[in-house]
Amino acid sequence: MREDGIAIEEQHLTELPALPADPCEDCGDLGIRIDRQGRWFYHGSPIARKEMVCLFASMLRRRDDGSYWLVTPDERGRIHVEDVPFVAVEMFRCGAGREMVVSFRTNMDEIVTVDGDHPLRIVECPKTGEQIPYVMVRDGLEARLTRAVYYELVAQGFEEKVGGEDLYGLWSSGTFFPLGRLTDPA
Repeated sequence: MREDGIAIEEQHLTELPALPADPCEDCGDLGIRIDRQGRWFYHGSPIARKEMVCLFASMLRRRDDGSYWLVTPDERGRIHVEDVPFVAVEMFRCGAGREMVVSFRTNMDEIVTVDGDHPLRIVECPKTGEQIPYVMVRDGLEARLTRAVYYELVAQGFEEKVGGEDLYGLWSSGTFFPLGRLTDPA
């Protein structure tokens, strides 16, 4: 982030917290998968109890290599995540303009406020060109905004000139988060 509060798009992963060192037993692949909609499955069957999924989500960690693990003090096991583990399903805002603060509720009922530690990032899908929005939840774990939440977010944005470039985005917690360019790059 620049000194003037403008968020600069950074790499997808920065330094992530290390997994506990041994004697934590490695249980290998746990047979757990999180699909693109944030649904959890165990050996292909949906995990229906939200309380259990929330408990697992609280133990979720991400390694520097991008792999996802459930970690307890005594054991750890790898799980598979199709995109990111969480989905932002609701948006809240207070204030307006440069004073606005935007927060999201995830499908795990975690509340995350967009700021320098929890930035928004937009990724263009290489196949479709679609803009896919993400917000950092915690420790290298992100949530993808649902389409409805993204449209609600875009409706709150406005134009801002940054480094001579016309951008569309929004302010949250004193930082400007670009959502897209208004002009083609030269």
